[in-house]
Amino acid sequence: MSSFAYYRFPHASAYHSLTIEGEPEELLSVESLNGHSGFVFAPFAVSEQCPILLFSPSSSNQSLPSVRLGGGGSSIHLSPSREREVGSYHETFAHFHEALCAGRFTKLVLARVEDVETGGELSPLSLFEEACRCYPRMFVALVSAPRCGTWLMATPEVLLRNNPYRTMALAGTMKLEGSLLDFDNPSQDMVQQIRWSQKNIQEQRYVASYIKDCLKTLAADIIEKGPYTTRAANLVHLRSDFEFALKDDSRLGTLLAALHPTPAVCGLPKEEARQFILVHEGFSRRYYSGFCGPLCLPSETEESLTALYVSLRCMEIGERSCRLYAGGGILPDSIAQQEWEETEAKMQTMKRLLEGMKDEG
Repeated sequence: MSSFAYYRFPHASAYHSLTIEGEPEELLSVESLNGHSGFVFAPFAVSEQCPILLFSPSSSNQSLPSVRLGGGGSSIHLSPSREREVGSYHETFAHFHEALCAGRFTKLVLARVEDVETGGELSPLSLFEEACRCYPRMFVALVSAPRCGTWLMATPEVLLRNNPYRTMALAGTMKLEGSLLDFDNPSQDMVQQIRWSQKNIQEQRYVASYIKDCLKTLAADIIEKGPYTTRAANLVHLRSDFEFALKDDSRLGTLLAALHPTPAVCGLPKEEARQFILVHEGFSRRYYSGFCGPLCLPSETEESLTALYVSLRCMEIGERSCRLYAGGGILPDSIAQQEWEETEAKMQTMKRLLEGMKDEG
């Protein structure tokens, strides 16, 4: 059985792919990525059940930049069966919120899942093609292996890119509606209509401060730009960009271990927040809120390309169902219903694709 990864960079017209026979290489720590190259698919929390998967270029066939994908045609009838109803989410939120108010954490991220049953077999490649069409600004990836199953994502968040090295702090979420949907070319009046709450501003500040602290030990010449408002599908986020010089290129795994998971998907302090999430969230995130992308791979324009993205706005594709994942950052002044609505808005990124496939059927 083969394993594969299709991916398309933001604003690009070409797709790339890696295909291998059998299973990718498995790694049991982020730091063990030091000295490796290939396409990486990493989970939120590395374990024997959810290892890092590395598609090695030495044992793969790389396609031409443009990959022709098959069309749709499956008749899909969406029948959502929510694993975590609003009441259950509110109960879990209350537990997370109590820990925040007690001063145990500065920030926590609470995620949830929603299972969507489909009336016919899905075509993952058609879903990938639809995601590329719908979300030109995002990194789109389709990853499949016997060990992890099949995952599709359309994510706006860079974890690490090179030439020059850069990363971002992306936090805070607001839904675009009405005239603000024209935010691609915003007027000054339009920009002024987007007013960020103190909660969103504080959440983004926590992420930016954390990333800057991580970079101080491993990087030099750090330049920070932002925060500013950026769009992802029908949502906007607060974003700060960081450029830097890595002191030792052979320690990419060490840098990634320091960055991942950022407070944007986990919380602060990091390790305590991750353990709290693993125990109390109520389901396994698996590869949601991990990261993926090429690591030190040859490319047409760069000597060696690293372009890793946080695995957000994603779903796990089954034969006749999909599991959608979404989460949001919680602070002491967070309100449960508002956080629920934020996860609903984020899940629309993948639901839109499923609805599009239904319309084609």
